[in-house]
Formats: sequence, structure tokens, C-alpha cells
Amino acid sequence: MNNKYWKAAAPVAVLAVAFGAVQLMSAAKPEPEKKEEEQRLVSLVYSEAREEAVHLSVSTQGEVRAHTEIDLTPQISGRIVAIADRFAEGAGFESGETLIQLDDADYQLAVAQAEAGVAQAEVLLLQAKAAATVKRQQWLNLNPNKEPTPLQVNQPQVAEAESKLRSAQAELADAKLNLSRTKINLPFRGRVMARNVGVGQYVTPSTALGRVFATDRVEVRLPLTDSQLQELGLPMGFVATANHRGPEVTLSALVGSQEHQWQGRIVRTQANIDQQTRLIYAVAEVNDPYGKGASRVGDSATPLAVGLFVSAEAEGVQERQAVVMPREALRNADKVYVVDKNDRLSIRTVNVLSTSENRVVIASGIRDGERVVTSTVANAVDGMAVQPITHLARNLSQN
Repeated sequence: MNNKYWKAAAPVAVLAVAFGAVQLMSAAKPEPEKKEEEQRLVSLVYSEAREEAVHLSVSTQGEVRAHTEIDLTPQISGRIVAIADRFAEGAGFESGETLIQLDDADYQLAVAQAEAGVAQAEVLLLQAKAAATVKRQQWLNLNPNKEPTPLQVNQPQVAEAESKLRSAQAELADAKLNLSRTKINLPFRGRVMARNVGVGQYVTPSTALGRVFATDRVEVRLPLTDSQLQELGLPMGFVATANHRGPEVTLSALVGSQEHQWQGRIVRTQANIDQQTRLIYAVAEVNDPYGKGASRVGDSATPLAVGLFVSAEAEGVQERQAVVMPREALRNADKVYVVDKNDRLSIRTVNVLSTSENRVVIASGIRDGERVVTSTVANAVDGMAVQPITHLARNLSQN
């Protein structure tokens, strides 16, 4: 019985002794030294904001319109016998170039009849003058010391003949004018927007042959706020003169995936405020938009086409003190990250006066000399510690 008991208790005793030994060894082992992991700072690239005297730019948008755009109509009636190749939609034409030829047979006949009328009137005038000369000589022979009356020497008949000659000459001039109007042309260089007629069609002075516009200049109607108008130094009702020219305007648009620019100038402003938008409209003009005024990129020239929607930017005339910083420093339209003196991140809300591709002009929220972050910041937290890096250090590292 005792042997059975010891055989059953022996394994338990061995396990108990081993467990106790392990506990004693663990208690005697010194605790490992705890090492505090140092916080890794975020490196940020910054630039210093600078206070400068600046001229603010005014940005707006508008649609290009033709300065002269008309419906082409004939001045006389007739059947179309020929149409120039240039009188087609999109084609250009020169000043005085014949675009449409009307049948001129009737007008040639009218000229011939008028010429005959002039010749007949000239003969009648010669006869009247000859008769008046004879009458005067006869009177002087009979009354050498007495002056005759106009009626006694046929002066009224001469005046009547002269009047008939002038009337005949006027009819001839009118006939020639109508004959010249069978060749339909325009007094300016332009392009065709639409063509409404064809060869063989009979037209009258009320027939719209097509729509054309001049290409000597185009204009863009630009909406401006009252503050923008003041920034440009323009009064309401302004009209440019040789001594007082309007500010220059840079127009830009994306055409065929390529950014293009054209140079223009503001020539006038409206004298009233638009009742719906409460804005004031200025008109900028670009000379020769299909020629010298076209945008040139390499060997290709892109005209400032009528109907194109463009962005416009003009530099203000008023100088003011403001803080200038790189465009990359502005975030979410009005937020700027600033590294303070303690190398901690400060998130500021700023008042933006103007933005361009390279810079931002700030009215308030940033002071001269403060360090503004220009690099990307992930999970920015106000007050977090950072490692500032200047633009110079970033450029050197890239090189």
C-alpha cells in the first residue's frame, strides 16, 4: 500500500520542486533596462515670407466677340450668277474683294439708256444757248443802249436745259452705281460665319446672303467688381484716348491641349452697373487677332477666335505693401503652415489678395520673415514638432 502511494506521489513532487526552482530563478533575474524610443520629427521645406511693395493683378474671364459683325445683304435685286470660293463658312476675305456677282444685264442696259439721256440733254442745252446768243445779238442791234431782260434773250430756256442735263447726269450716275452694286463686297477684311444663298437664287435688298465679321480687331467683355475697377485705376464710363490709354491685359485659353496667350488692352468701361450681376463691364481689344496678334508657339500661330472663352489678367496701378510667399505655401484657398521659433507647426488662416502661378500676395495672417512651409505635409497637426529645411538645403540634396 505504501509502495503504491509513493509511486503515485513521486511525479507530483518532482513537478512541484521544478516549478519552485523556476520561480526562484525568475525572481532572482534582474529586470531588463527600459529604453524610451525617441520621437522622429517630420522634415518640412520652408521659405521665408517677405513684405514687398506690389501691384496686385486683377483676374476675370470673358468671351471673345467680333468688333464688327453684320448680316451681308444686297443693295439691289438680281439673280446670283457667281459666288467666290472665299464666301464659305470659316473662310477669310480681303477688303473690296467680290464675294457675290449678280446678273448685271439689266443694269448695263440702264447705264446705256442714261448715257443716251445725257447726250440728248447736252444737245438741247447747246441749242438753247445758241438761241439765246442770237436773241441777244438781235436785241443789241435794235436797242444798242438798253440792256435786255432775261426773258427777251431766252435765259429761262437755257436754265431749263441746264437743269435737264444735270438730271440726266444724275440718272447716269445712279445707273452706274447700281451696276457696281452687282458686285457685292465689303470695305473691311474679315471672315464668313454663315452663308445662306447659292448660285441661281434671286435676291432682293431684304435677303440675308450670310453673316460676316471683321478681323481687324476683336473685343472681350470683362466683368469687374468695384474694387477691381479701382485697382486698375479706371473710372466708370472710361474711354481710352491717345493720351490716356487703358491697362494692358493678358488673355489666355487652352486650345488643343496647349496654353496660349494674347495681348490686349482695355479701351472702355460701361457707365452703368449691371442690375443682375451688380458688376461693371470693361471691354478689352486685341488688334489683328488672326494675324500679328495671334498666339505663336514655335512655328504655329493660333488666332484669338471669335466665341472663345478666355481668362484675363491685368496688373493694377496702385502700389501697396503686402506679404509675398511662394504659391506652394497656400493650402485649401486660405490656409498656410508656419514653422514658429520653437520649430513647431502653426496652421494659420490668411487673407489672400492675389494669386498667380508662382506667388501669393497676403493681406494679413503672415508677417515678414516668417517661415512658411512649401513641401507636402501629411496629417498636419497644429503645434506638432517639426524639422525645418530651407529651400537651399532641399536644392542641394536634390543635386
